[in-house]
Amino acid sequence: MNALARRAAGLLLSTVCLPLSALAADPQPTHEFTLDNGLKVVVREDHRAPVVVSQIWYKVGSSYETPGQTGLSHALEHMMFKGSEKVGPGEASLILRDLGAEENAFTSDDFTAYYQVLARDRLGVAFELEADRMANLRLPADEFAREIEVIKEERRLRTDDKPMSKAYERFMAMAYPASGYHTPTIGWMADLDRMKVEELRHWYQSWYVPNNATLVVVGDVTPDEVKTLAQRYFGPIAKRDVPPAKIPLELAEPGERKITLHVQTQLPSLMLAFNVPSIATAADKQSVNALRLISALLDGGYSGRIPTQLERGEELVSGGSSSYDAYTRGDSLFTLSATPNTQKKKTMAQAEAGLWKLLEQLKTTAPSTEELERVRAQVIAGLVFERDSITSQATAIGQLETVGLSWKLMDTELADLESVTPQDIQKTAKLYFTRERLSVAHVLPQETTHE
Repeated sequence: MNALARRAAGLLLSTVCLPLSALAADPQPTHEFTLDNGLKVVVREDHRAPVVVSQIWYKVGSSYETPGQTGLSHALEHMMFKGSEKVGPGEASLILRDLGAEENAFTSDDFTAYYQVLARDRLGVAFELEADRMANLRLPADEFAREIEVIKEERRLRTDDKPMSKAYERFMAMAYPASGYHTPTIGWMADLDRMKVEELRHWYQSWYVPNNATLVVVGDVTPDEVKTLAQRYFGPIAKRDVPPAKIPLELAEPGERKITLHVQTQLPSLMLAFNVPSIATAADKQSVNALRLISALLDGGYSGRIPTQLERGEELVSGGSSSYDAYTRGDSLFTLSATPNTQKKKTMAQAEAGLWKLLEQLKTTAPSTEELERVRAQVIAGLVFERDSITSQATAIGQLETVGLSWKLMDTELADLESVTPQDIQKTAKLYFTRERLSVAHVLPQETTHE
């Protein structure tokens, strides 16, 4: 048994006599302040190594986009590496590479973020480069013409040429009938084909301002030194008005929706999704934490109900999973997927009935205290391991702040999960797992004709 496995085993065994929230280390000292131009800064001290992660989070993503202009946020992320008034295309990356730094960026429905991991005494370099492209991005037309082709090829490789990815994209578009979450982050190909650099420039000028951003720094730093550097590099950037951004609320009960897709795949697959709130939109926060634990009850490794009952027990499916993202700025989805056990000649209808049986069990019978405690221990142990990394800590803080929540939830979520009872699980299952909230996709192998 390796060290990590021994640690995990110890954590799980310790739940017999300790409150689960005691598994986490004491929260790291965390500080926040806001510059005069509206830039919020969160600093979390972690002095285990002379390393720091710097992340800048912008409150803009694909859910902010309008029909006909999808993909702008992701395309702008690409163009942020193409030079400013001070550095040419790719030069900032070369500077960071020479310092031994790691850098990258990512775009989602709710945010766009850029990060650097580097030695603590080089933090000022990261700030200088990041502030420069916040204020002085050039967006040259020739660079855009080349990069949009790269983005279209990325879409082809990740989605259009992958049948299951394409099917999932279609499923998401159906599952979110009212909110901006129904569009893919990378954008529809028709919109990429007609995207103009002028649209991108307007997008940049609208959203990339200090009062629409959060700077997160985690590592071997003090709040005073971060504040000094932040004021030096970001302080001179003027604040500007940003467009109003409505929360992507979904229809609570849009009615049952079904889609059948025929794709080039060898095995059929089944997807179910229920429209549910996130922690940002839920009136009852307890139900959100219950949904997180329900997902683990169903798909919590070898002892989860899907593998125990549907895979090894009834042999209805050859694989299955569940997932739920609680941390979105708008309403979310609780999803289930399964592959019918074709070797046992099981059908899509049987697999779907099997998943529904598990959901009905949750509605009619609360889980035992022992089962819930085991699953809760798994979830909390996973969070403790994940938060051991300074990058994971920064990402958790940045995501919470950018979706309209507080980073302080990061330090209370273990206790929040611990407060969920078996009765909360049953109540939440009854509330949300209904046909009126359901989307279903049957993905079938495409029939081929032989001449």
